[in-house]
Amino acid sequence: MKKLSLMFAASLLASPLALADVVVIGHSGGPDSITDNQVRDLYLNRSNQLPDGQKATPFEMAGGDPVRAQFHDKITGRNDAQLKAFWSKQVFTGRGQPPAEVGSAAAMKAQVSSTPGSIGYIDEADVDSSVKVILTP
Repeated sequence: MKKLSLMFAASLLASPLALADVVVIGHSGGPDSITDNQVRDLYLNRSNQLPDGQKATPFEMAGGDPVRAQFHDKITGRNDAQLKAFWSKQVFTGRGQPPAEVGSAAAMKAQVSSTPGSIGYIDEADVDSSVKVILTP
């Protein structure tokens, strides 16, 4: 049993989730940087503005994505089930809608690069010149 536990722990360390370095990306016309707290406030419906005063449009990776899990672990401290419950309450009470979801890093870059005031997150390895990194949590 102990050997099995060690093998499981080793496989977690070798998983893509353990290797991913998530970064927050922004539109080229947006701010050059943002804080962890400002990002958390945007993704938890506490704010709708970027540090430069622009109306923010956050984009979210689809549920179950390992980069999404890492992002929320570092930024909001919530897992998918907690986020689903949070957004259900927000929608039910009329306080807000969850960020639009995208299905891949390429889709995230396309949305962020074409939407002024937008932010998102991807694995650092997927960053290219279409977006700019505004936070490395």
